[in-house]
Amino acid sequence: MSGAKSSSATATTGTAEPARPYRGRFAPSPSGALHFGSLVAAVGSCLEARVRGGEWLLRIEDLDPPRERPGAVDAILRTLHDHGFEWDGPVMRQSLRTDAYLAALAELESQGALHACRCTRAELAALPENRDRAAGEDLFHPPACTAPPATRLRAGAPALRYRTPDREIRFMDRVQGAQAANVARSVGNFVLRRRDGLHSYQLAVVVDDAAQGVTDVVRGADLLASTPRQLLLQQSLHLPRPEYMHLPLAVDETGRKLSKSADAPALARASPAAQLAAALEFLRQGPPAELARAALPEVWAWARANWRPERFCGMREGRAGSGLLHGRPQECNR
Repeated sequence: MSGAKSSSATATTGTAEPARPYRGRFAPSPSGALHFGSLVAAVGSCLEARVRGGEWLLRIEDLDPPRERPGAVDAILRTLHDHGFEWDGPVMRQSLRTDAYLAALAELESQGALHACRCTRAELAALPENRDRAAGEDLFHPPACTAPPATRLRAGAPALRYRTPDREIRFMDRVQGAQAANVARSVGNFVLRRRDGLHSYQLAVVVDDAAQGVTDVVRGADLLASTPRQLLLQQSLHLPRPEYMHLPLAVDETGRKLSKSADAPALARASPAAQLAAALEFLRQGPPAELARAALPEVWAWARANWRPERFCGMREGRAGSGLLHGRPQECNR
């Protein structure tokens, strides 16, 4: 996230609304089994919802069939149940939401906020802005496509990108504090529909959070950099803006994020209480040693009674199993 200011005015993002009853959510993707990092996000989002007297929804982000693993959805639901999670209402499946995403794209198209793109990753990677990008980081796309004429005539459907306005976006994260970014300068025009016809995470998460009435998004700090893009889309689609709370990210001994794509170890079904206690310890909640051997209702009762997000405010990441969190401690914006 950049603190550099644009020459244009700071954007006011989202639609102001009267306060709504708290509604949070957990939204895993079925690209593999839940791991310790997933558990931290689920525990944090669920506890915040329950302590604030709200609902906690479950959404399966099955947008990308090529990355899905057979049986992953059932395994995710079973793991959550085994750990004592209880969600409100039916489970939303993004794979059944195509019409909603098409309607959002049509609205953006009517505003002139989309452009077709046939640039390849190799062509974008060759741009000066992308030569030092870390592996896995989104590639910068300038205001106009840079693809050569032969690429522009390539057969097949183009990707659809959002025409990103050149202005600073600011928001207050309830754990990470004040944030500012100019998406046009850091990411540029970003993809909403891929060339293979699949819709992007950035589009779907905005449409579905609004459809589910989500008031508060509690998730891992790896998604902090995505938030300004989502705020821009909320503004363009005239959707309400949730509050955001980005939890410390669990990393391995090399500093790499625990992820399904990197085959992070799956949660064990045999010791749910111990794993919940480990997630609470990671989040600096200070669970007593005996909690790891307690019955699940007792673990959850203790967690609700002792939930204190201010204990990890300002912390960006920590090594799984070490209890060490890294970042700058600060007061929570609650």
